[in-house]
Amino acid sequence: MLVVLTFLTVDSLNVTRAGGIQVPNYDVINQEIGYANDWSRGFEVPVIGASEPLFGRTYSLPEATELMKLGKAVIQSRACMDCHTFFGNGAYYGPDLTKSWLDPAWSQIWMPMTGAATRGDAMVEFLMHPEQYPTWTRQMPNLHLTRAEAQAVVAYLKWMSAVDTNGFPAHFGRIQTQN
Repeated sequence: MLVVLTFLTVDSLNVTRAGGIQVPNYDVINQEIGYANDWSRGFEVPVIGASEPLFGRTYSLPEATELMKLGKAVIQSRACMDCHTFFGNGAYYGPDLTKSWLDPAWSQIWMPMTGAATRGDAMVEFLMHPEQYPTWTRQMPNLHLTRAEAQAVVAYLKWMSAVDTNGFPAHFGRIQTQN
């Protein structure tokens, strides 16, 4: 039984760790991330595209890893899961953030509203000043994020969108995204 458990643990790590089969390395934040239906699997999967530096720069793997650590620490310290869902865990008061980078509202609504030139910049502006950008029925509180903290959260959200979650959340890829 110990041999089977060891095999299953090693096999799971090869799939679920950053740089594994379904979870890209953190430096994927330097690339375009899209979503497309994989007909052989029967659901939508991330599509990693051409170079797309985040916040106007390309992060090395060690820099991206540090950025992910900060983004995760900010998400944990501000208790984002009390309102939001990440990878199926958390609350459902606010939107599920698993694929939030891909939400077309960032380019169609939030970029014009914030005056930002990029999706990432619009997300940072919203996170830093949510009270200035009213949402539909529930208002996100001001978490008093610094620019560096907001950028780290956005980098983390972009990376999460690149993780192959086996079609979760269901039907997300059917929303047409703009690149």
